[in-house]
Amino acid sequence: MKVCVIGGAGYIGSHAVYELIRAKHEVVVIDNLSTGTKDAVHEKAKLYLGDITKKEELHEIFAIECAKKPFDAVMHFAAKIVVPESVEKPLEYYHNNVEGVRVMLETMRDFKIKNIVFSSTAAVYGDVKKDLCLEEDPCAPINPYGETKLASEKMIQWVCKAYDMNYCIFRYFNVAGADESLEIGLKRDNLTHIIPITVQTALGIRPSMIVFGNDYPTEDGTCIRDYIHVADLAYAHVLGAKYICDNHVSLTLNLGSNNGFSVLDVIKEVEKYHPVKYTFGPGRAGDPAKLIASSTKAKEILGWIPRRSLADIIKTDIEFRKKHELKK
Repeated sequence: MKVCVIGGAGYIGSHAVYELIRAKHEVVVIDNLSTGTKDAVHEKAKLYLGDITKKEELHEIFAIECAKKPFDAVMHFAAKIVVPESVEKPLEYYHNNVEGVRVMLETMRDFKIKNIVFSSTAAVYGDVKKDLCLEEDPCAPINPYGETKLASEKMIQWVCKAYDMNYCIFRYFNVAGADESLEIGLKRDNLTHIIPITVQTALGIRPSMIVFGNDYPTEDGTCIRDYIHVADLAYAHVLGAKYICDNHVSLTLNLGSNNGFSVLDVIKEVEKYHPVKYTFGPGRAGDPAKLIASSTKAKEILGWIPRRSLADIIKTDIEFRKKHELKK
């Protein structure tokens, strides 16, 4: 396949590029480098600087590449993803996350590209009251980030129906860890993910951390999440793209581990390596108490199963930060 990866210089996008190249596919990356970096892009991928919200930029790149060979699929990773920030800056999130998807779909239609793999989120489900989220469950987001992803999902579904296109929508749960090569990982100044924050605290990169909320209706009072290794997640995108290209169908699938771990569970796992200094703070706006995925459909349809555990996720993140963040 020839695949266009929009947002392929970012955390999840760069791992998807690595997995695509390992599977011998041709990859073109489009990224505005607002959060991604050039050095995260695999040397065998071609990188274009471009903004998903600017149609003329996408059109120019698609015209160059499709003149050589049309894209078989487009993968979308170009979203703003920080829940508390989305509550503070909803207009920025709607512009980037929804308008960006509209421009991308319009460009795909103009160049007759038939297959889209879209990175969505478990945040579309909202404040879930049951043990496992199923793809058929009602969607009721409780923050602007989740709302923008749900709006994008619906737009993709309508556009694909109107223009005979196919989609694979993946609803992610908490993604963490680093590629086992340790060449790429979540390398960012302003981290919001619990696992890298905990690892940085354990390694002394930050002096302490805040656990947001200890009065949720869970066993230890902290939020429970389903964690998935970024390489497992990335490989699912390769399988999803190939499946819709080969079978001309559309899919909406959860990607998770089917297991839930609290914030304190994560801290205890990291403390197997080093102590973690933390204090409790108030819960954050828009955070549900519990989110766990049922990924049965992904296993049944794509043959995908997560191969790496929470311990594996933490191990690769620790090794990545020791290599890239600790002072020599």
